[in-house]
Amino acid sequence: MTTANTDIIQILNPSDCFTLAMDEEIRQEQMPGSLCGFALELSDTLDIETLEQRITEFGERFPLAFASLQQRGKRYFWCTRKQKHPLFYQHSNANKVDEAAFHKETVLKLLNHKQDRETIPPLEFHLISSTTKTTFLMRWIHPFCDARGADLILKYLCTESLEARNRFDYPKLEPLVNTQLAKYKWWQKVGLFFKAKRYISKLDKLQSIIHADTSLAPKQLNFNTYTLSPEQTQAINTLARQQVGLTGTSLYYVGCFMRALHKMNPEQTGEAYCTPYAFNLRKNKALSPLLSNHVAPLFAQAPKALLDDKAALFTHLKEQNKQAIREKLDYAFLPVMWAASWLSLEQHGEKLRKSMRTGTERSSFWFSDIGHVDLSNSAFFGSDITKIYHLCQISSPPALAFLSCQFNKQLTFSYNFIEPLFSQEWIECLHKNMLEELLTP
Repeated sequence: MTTANTDIIQILNPSDCFTLAMDEEIRQEQMPGSLCGFALELSDTLDIETLEQRITEFGERFPLAFASLQQRGKRYFWCTRKQKHPLFYQHSNANKVDEAAFHKETVLKLLNHKQDRETIPPLEFHLISSTTKTTFLMRWIHPFCDARGADLILKYLCTESLEARNRFDYPKLEPLVNTQLAKYKWWQKVGLFFKAKRYISKLDKLQSIIHADTSLAPKQLNFNTYTLSPEQTQAINTLARQQVGLTGTSLYYVGCFMRALHKMNPEQTGEAYCTPYAFNLRKNKALSPLLSNHVAPLFAQAPKALLDDKAALFTHLKEQNKQAIREKLDYAFLPVMWAASWLSLEQHGEKLRKSMRTGTERSSFWFSDIGHVDLSNSAFFGSDITKIYHLCQISSPPALAFLSCQFNKQLTFSYNFIEPLFSQEWIECLHKNMLEELLTP
């Protein structure tokens, strides 16, 4: 539905249409949509007044934070609202219940909150406080920004210098998908389109392995996070370099996760593990925290027959990745994304998720490697950061996402899963398998 008296601020670019299609897929399962979270656990109380001032300043610099996502005809736009909503909320453990439980339950409540797409705020900041524990949670909807954008929002808040904060801005150019496409002649775009189509057809020859119990209806997102010791992190980084090289750390996590899942049930139906991974069109030094510009249509896929041979698995994943780069399959998806942005959300989401051959779920799990989180300093408004983790709503199936990041020389893994399709106990067992895979040469 549209609202007649709202003013258009910004049309969604093709990358945002991609994430909005996944929001629709999740909502169709009676879940809250593509809500994401970035959480900092802090060692002490912090300077709340300065934090609130900085958040207020952010809203003034980036009024899109108060926008409403509206449909106009077949297209979606960010539009102004009649009234601005608050950006900052505080939650206190007034009843003195178990602190760890209070913090996790509050985060889960915020990530499982259902609200219409037209009224949900694009971005909120939540400070969760108890006697000895403080959590700062940034919650956003995925079309608003990507994980890299969320990282930049945190960097903005942490940047002390006003001059340095003023360097953060909206993208100066038109959407990066369009900018890259403009470099090609029309017949080259047609060739790229069919190259991407052949790539997907090849993937869809093998049915993906799905561990979720799809006989059950999704009820809520849950998550387990694990922070590894500096010694474990160093050992994993060393093994990753040995197995996949300096630039292939994400492939090391993907391969180990495939093997860890395979151990959970080697007889699971399906022919291959398949997971999407992102390539990023942003320039490395770009300080544009809003408007998603990443694209995630490439896949790492490994046949079940390869999973027992760890060396062969990594050789396969590395060669697959090299071939994708060599054939410019990342750019081959640009005309596909542009064309798909004109489809209905239902059509777009189905083409993203479902195998063209079998009509079943294409992804065995979702994956995101944030890499090294590099905030301006280790303190957050006067309090040391002890842990960082990420959260995201997921479609079901696959109902499982593995998110990783490294901060202060320690890896943190976040397992996001949909209950009851997965259980807490199942995830704990999966993590033990994952640790064993990561730490075994």
